[in-house]
Amino acid sequence: MNAHSPAPPAPPIGLLVELTHRCPLGCPYCSNPLALERPGAELDGETWKRVFSEAAALGALHVHLSGGEPTARRDIVDLTRHASESGLYTNLITSGIGVGEKLTNDLADAGLDHAQLSFQGADKETNDRLGHYKGSWEKKRAFAASVIKAGLPLTINAVIHRANLHQVPAFIDLAVELGARRLEVAHTQYYGWALLNRAALMPPRKEVEESIALVEAARLRLKGELVIDMVIPDYYARYPKPCAGGWGRVAINVSPSGKALPCHAAESIPGLEFWSVRDHSLAEIWHSNPAFNAFRGTDWMREPCRSCERREIDWGGCRCQALALTGDARNADPACHKSPDHARIVATALAESESGDSGALRFRSYKTEKAEA
Repeated sequence: MNAHSPAPPAPPIGLLVELTHRCPLGCPYCSNPLALERPGAELDGETWKRVFSEAAALGALHVHLSGGEPTARRDIVDLTRHASESGLYTNLITSGIGVGEKLTNDLADAGLDHAQLSFQGADKETNDRLGHYKGSWEKKRAFAASVIKAGLPLTINAVIHRANLHQVPAFIDLAVELGARRLEVAHTQYYGWALLNRAALMPPRKEVEESIALVEAARLRLKGELVIDMVIPDYYARYPKPCAGGWGRVAINVSPSGKALPCHAAESIPGLEFWSVRDHSLAEIWHSNPAFNAFRGTDWMREPCRSCERREIDWGGCRCQALALTGDARNADPACHKSPDHARIVATALAESESGDSGALRFRSYKTEKAEA
C-alpha cells in the first residue's frame, strides 16, 4: 500500500436524486443523459423513501430533489415530507413551471428547507427562447414570489453561455429584485447535450473574463445581501474542478430508475457497473460498488496527476470530461494546464467561440425523445 492509498470513505455529505427526467424545458445545455429514462422505469415512492432513510442513516446531511422537473412527480410533497422527517435538509431544484402557490405552500408545510430556481435568461424573450418554453418567464417569477411568501430561502440558478453572457449584470439585478439570498452564475459545462451544442454556446475568452470581474464587483457591492457563486468554463481554467467534490468522496447521485452514480454523467464511462438502489442499500453501494471505487482517492491516477501537489485538491478533475476529450477516463482532465491535451482544448474553445453561431442551437425535447424511444 503506497502513501496515497485511499482510506475507507467518509460518509457522503449529500444525496442528489433525479426523481424524474420529465421536464417542460428544452435547454440546449441540458445536463441529463443523452438517453433519458422513462416514467415507467422510475422508482416508486416507497423505494425513494427507503433511500432517504438510508442516506440519513449513512450520515448524509442534505438531499437535493432534482430532475428533470421534480414536481412532475405527483408524490413530491410526500417524498419531501419523508426526507425532512428523516433528518435531511431538503432542497428543491426546479424550473418553477407547474409549481403553483398551493404546491409551494404544501412543500413548505412538508418540511422543504430551500428552493433553487433556474432562469435561462434575465428577460422574458431570452428566458423563453433559451428554455424553449413560451410563457415560462411569468411562471418562474410567480414561483419565486410564492417561495418568498412561504418564508423559504431562494437561490437563482443562471446557466450562462455565449447567448446570454451579456446578461450577467441583469441576472444579478433579477436575483436582488426577486429577494433571493443566493445567485449561482454557472458557465455551461460541456457534457452530454451541451457538448452537442458546444460550438454555438462557447463564449469568447475576453467576455468570460469580463463576466468574472463583474461578479467580483457585485460580490463586494452586495455583501450581506446576496451571496454570488460562480462556475467558470473548464476550457478557460488553469486547474480542473474536483469531480462532484472528488469521485465517490462527498455525494451520491441516484437516477430516476435507481442507478447510484458518483456523478450525474458517470454512465458515459464504459466498463463501469452501477448498482441499483433496488438491489443494494446505499451503504453497500457507497462502500463496495466497484464503480464508486474506480476513481476514488489517488491510486488510479496517471501522470501528471499522480505526482501533482494538487492531487488531493482537485482529485484529477472530471473523469467524464477526460473521456470525452481524450478518449480515456484515466487521463488527466484536459482542463488542467498540466495535461498534454490542454492546449488543444483551449484552441478548440477559442476557435468555436469566434466562429460558432449562437442561433444554431439544438434544443432538447422530452416529448419528442419520448416518442422516438
